[in-house]
Amino acid sequence: MKKDAQKLSILIVDDEEDILNVLKLILTKEGYQVDTALDGKQALQLFRKNSYDIVLTDLRMPEMDGIELLERIKEIRPETEVLIMTAYASVESAVLAMKKGAADYIVKPFLNEDVMMRIARVAEHIKLKRDVEVLKQQISQKFEALHFLGNSPQVQQILTLIEQVAPTKSNVLILGESGTGKSLVAELIHKNSPRRDGPFISINCAAIPETLLEAELFGYKKGAFTGAVTDKKGLIELANGGTLFLDEIGDLPLGLQAKLLKFLETYEFIPLGDVQKKKVDIRLISATNKNLEKLIEEGKFREDLYYRLSVIEIKIPPLRERKEDIPVLVYYFLEQASKQHNKKIKGITNEALSYLLNYDWPGNIRELRNVIERAVILTRDEYILPHDLPEKIIKSSPSPEIGVGKSLKEAIEEYEKTIILNTLKFCNYDKERAAKILDIDLATLYRKLKKFGINH
Repeated sequence: MKKDAQKLSILIVDDEEDILNVLKLILTKEGYQVDTALDGKQALQLFRKNSYDIVLTDLRMPEMDGIELLERIKEIRPETEVLIMTAYASVESAVLAMKKGAADYIVKPFLNEDVMMRIARVAEHIKLKRDVEVLKQQISQKFEALHFLGNSPQVQQILTLIEQVAPTKSNVLILGESGTGKSLVAELIHKNSPRRDGPFISINCAAIPETLLEAELFGYKKGAFTGAVTDKKGLIELANGGTLFLDEIGDLPLGLQAKLLKFLETYEFIPLGDVQKKKVDIRLISATNKNLEKLIEEGKFREDLYYRLSVIEIKIPPLRERKEDIPVLVYYFLEQASKQHNKKIKGITNEALSYLLNYDWPGNIRELRNVIERAVILTRDEYILPHDLPEKIIKSSPSPEIGVGKSLKEAIEEYEKTIILNTLKFCNYDKERAAKILDIDLATLYRKLKKFGINH
């Protein structure tokens, strides 16, 4: 199968059955998935069921011609590429077809090689568009992480590590205090991996009673225990082809630790009450806010399981150790909360921001987000003021002087500079490509580069 043809589907529409048969034969040999229709009505019925990547249609057909079919297809699925075939070639019909969105125009009689070349060209175009969408998604996810995690050197190191480990199948252990963003890191690894189209199944090991946790993980057969009135797939099986995220793995009971270790040796398991083994293909990501090495010393966590889980370790530092992230996070959470609660908050005063910078944030990013949302809800002003913040934050901080910390304008500019720098790095400093991704014109990008002193 040719690379360009992989997984692409084609619908051929022509009122001459001989042409349909010939084209289907040669396109199928090229690796495309091909269906045929003798008229526009039949073609639309098939299209609504299958949403083809490419439609190759004759221009002149009874009842519905190729131009009308083209218009109807573009209404249903604009991204489908349509090629028009006709024995009645004219400049007018070609121009009309192109104006309506046709990708190409083929004159009958045609050479098979010519059709193959034109189809391959359209297939390559589809592939490029999909690659661009994946690229946009990856950049969007990276910027989402910058929004939610911050942009400090520590966070940049974490994002780099995510990019390195995501394409692999290695087990990952994420370490960090509650509220630091461990689940977001797990999702980013999954979304940037070859398993991105597979399921991402998450379970909090501390939130489910020990008696139910085994059944949740491994599933069970009807009658396996009291209350098991039907078969149920476990989360391990549901994650097949994707990623299983075990949050708070440090709370996993010792008995289940042994069963998880056995599973990780072969990726085979037996549901409760069953005798048949099942095999799955999953990637395991775990996270904990506990010191697993200390738990191992205390006999509460298996050392062999720890080494199996921690092929790659990602440590997320607490917010108190990277306070330079706070202004960017505050800006992001202000924007989110203002939209959510339909309020027009312009920013936060320097004094209020200083209190936030002086606080130690035991609940980390989660606590900061909740504090900002509360302030947005309660404030009667356009700016968040110190009296909008919880009393514990005010009391725990030394009384700041006005002007300490960064202004909202400075925080926004720092955030904007970081986004531009990361986009340039992603594009290998191709400024035209970076401008397109940032959705600004090239002149605007150059002005911002000069403003921020970026000389690449």
